Amino acid sequence: MDSIETKSVETDFTETDSIEIGLITCSPHEEIYSLYGHTAIRCHNLKTGADCVYNYGVFNFKAPHFVARFVFGLTDYELACYPFPPFCYEYQEWGSQVTEQVLNLSSEEKRSLLDALAHNARPENKTYRYNFFYDNCSTRPRNIIEDNLNGTVIYPQQQGEAPTFREMIHQQTRRHPWATFGNDILLGIMADRTTSVREQEFMPDRLRRDFATAMVERDGMRTPLVKETRIIVMPGVQVVEQEFPLTPLQCALVLLVVTLAVFVYEHLKRKTLYLFDAMLMTASGLLGCILFVMIFSQHPATSVNLQILVFNPLALVFLPQVVRKRRTRWFTVSLVCIVAFFIGAFWQDYAEGMEIVALCLLTRTMRHIHDK
Repeated sequence: MDSIETKSVETDFTETDSIEIGLITCSPHEEIYSLYGHTAIRCHNLKTGADCVYNYGVFNFKAPHFVARFVFGLTDYELACYPFPPFCYEYQEWGSQVTEQVLNLSSEEKRSLLDALAHNARPENKTYRYNFFYDNCSTRPRNIIEDNLNGTVIYPQQQGEAPTFREMIHQQTRRHPWATFGNDILLGIMADRTTSVREQEFMPDRLRRDFATAMVERDGMRTPLVKETRIIVMPGVQVVEQEFPLTPLQCALVLLVVTLAVFVYEHLKRKTLYLFDAMLMTASGLLGCILFVMIFSQHPATSVNLQILVFNPLALVFLPQVVRKRRTRWFTVSLVCIVAFFIGAFWQDYAEGMEIVALCLLTRTMRHIHDK
């Protein structure tokens, strides 16, 4: 979403008796950046009609070096305040449901929350460093609401086995196999640890569900955090755009068939296709460079990623020797790395098809070691 220029609406919310403040949850739509849904805060004056939304999810694709900053986890998001109807219309066009949970706040709490939101929306305060798991457009509204209550929010206890971060992401990207694959390639071993209830609230719909049953304890008395839930925009028809016709798993199987065919050809012709090895090393090495860069990223859960043992940047170092058909230690190094990769599957959930890709590389590795 591009930055939106808006006019301040602070003066429309001087009286709190007629004001409702609600948590807004927007269901996912098919844009890649909105597969996880969205959260915002609505401030509605029932007496004057003033109606605005505080949105922590504003970013600008046109910002200098946006892609590079995103890769390194240096993406800055902004808090913007603008009229609520255009916000709803946008999600209506996308076919997303918009739900409002009206908060059960005292006049003093409303005033405190409104002042805090207005302070956060000032030009000098509106920008923050986005963090997908721990500081995003869902956790920011939750935190500012909690901070301005005269009490403590008590959330429901975890029911059943706690999901991992990766499992929660899979639930949102299940209709988009290549988005799932991209996430799984970049996320490392820390994405496979179980989450607490609070950590799960980085997902907007999880926060909505937790708010629905949360209680606020004030002076020993407990009251519901939400006093009313409304559907502002009903869900509509969403068009799922056609992606690449093959899934990552199918692509990996094609690679396996090609690898086995090359192996049979080499056996029959008693020769080695070094060009095929060079192509595999180039592809895996370039992908490995991306994983190596992610080690230094501020994105959560990317620094320790065992898939770098397969998509290994060291392949590019040994590539010239393979192209010249010279003896190289690369295949011994590759064997050790691939074995370690398979052992690492006990701790990390790999991207779809990665084990098959590793098997293809292992086949080539054993071929060259056997020929020595």
